[in-house]
Amino acid sequence: MAIPVSLGMPAAPPPVLAPRRKTRQLDVGGVGVGSDFPVSVQSMTTTKTADINATLQQIAELTASGCQIVRVAVPDTDDVEALPIIAKKSQIPVIADIHFQPRYVFAAIDAGCAAVRVNPGNIKKFDDKVGEIARAAKYAGTPIRIGVNAGSLDKRLLEKYGKATPEALVESALWEASLFEEHGFQDIKISVKHNDPVVMVRAYELLAQQCDYPLHLGVTEAGPAFQGTIKSAVAFGALLSQGIGDTIRVSLSAPPAEEIKVGNQILESLNLRQRGLEIVSCPSCGRAQVDVYKLANDVTEGLEGMEVPLRVAVMGCVVNGPGEAREADLGVASGNGKGQIFVKGEVVKTVPEELIVATLIEEANRLAAAMSAAELAAAGGSPVVTVS
Repeated sequence: MAIPVSLGMPAAPPPVLAPRRKTRQLDVGGVGVGSDFPVSVQSMTTTKTADINATLQQIAELTASGCQIVRVAVPDTDDVEALPIIAKKSQIPVIADIHFQPRYVFAAIDAGCAAVRVNPGNIKKFDDKVGEIARAAKYAGTPIRIGVNAGSLDKRLLEKYGKATPEALVESALWEASLFEEHGFQDIKISVKHNDPVVMVRAYELLAQQCDYPLHLGVTEAGPAFQGTIKSAVAFGALLSQGIGDTIRVSLSAPPAEEIKVGNQILESLNLRQRGLEIVSCPSCGRAQVDVYKLANDVTEGLEGMEVPLRVAVMGCVVNGPGEAREADLGVASGNGKGQIFVKGEVVKTVPEELIVATLIEEANRLAAAMSAAELAAAGGSPVVTVS
């Protein structure tokens, strides 16, 4: 019997743990940053910026991975000279990352970069240059990110606090912001990064209480992929669940595209970004009557690249299997050499174990096609796909 399956979008947005903290709003090369806009994901190129072709190629790869804003390092004159071409040809906004040399800030603004990141702690006599930077940035409409790092905190604050405490990081950032404010410049975003998630979280909580600037979240030097992912997820989750954070970068000792993958997944997990493909699978146990690990991996590989918001449940026993499969868009409850296939809560067929993966992929593609068609006809009501 044919079963009509509604593919209409939910009437209400998905729930979040807390409303976003109200901030000022920025325009970073066409990407809105602040509480009126979605949290955006950033990364940083690992190429030599002076190698224009390699840098643009990596930016293209990051863009394809879902990166929305990219930062490039500018340590040398050759990198400065490459900025105009990179800023013009990049598909996403480019932020110039400036350390040590204040003259590079002006060059980045002149090059048309979407924003400039400055680290006051390691730019010599930075405070003396704030007025000039503020005037140049204001004239060009270029936002500034004040990026305070635990590893390069101003010596005056290290002497005052003894180490990079949350209070020291916040005082540094707010002091520099106040200098810009004295010159009438307020297009500012702030970050106060630390490699310890506990210190980092507390610093951002204090900062959020004392200003309304947009905040860029990051656990600096988070480490290799596994460790850095855990540290970033814990820290970002603690802050984003309070509504704190407007842009994020997951700093991993891994290819930049991996940072984007993790960052997007963190936002999806908190309902701060529309979920894409989500595989719900059990961890397996003595009740499982199929190889759940292989089943879940095979389904994941078979659906790689699918971008529609589809939840697929791959379950291995009769305890939680039917319930989880029924709650998902598509699912299988496996056991006794066969699998019951669920679509939108209804059993549509039972197949032998060896056909489970192929059947799930076929049904997922059918649902995805119908959901994509629904988006194209958004004003036409709730489309229906019939599965038999």
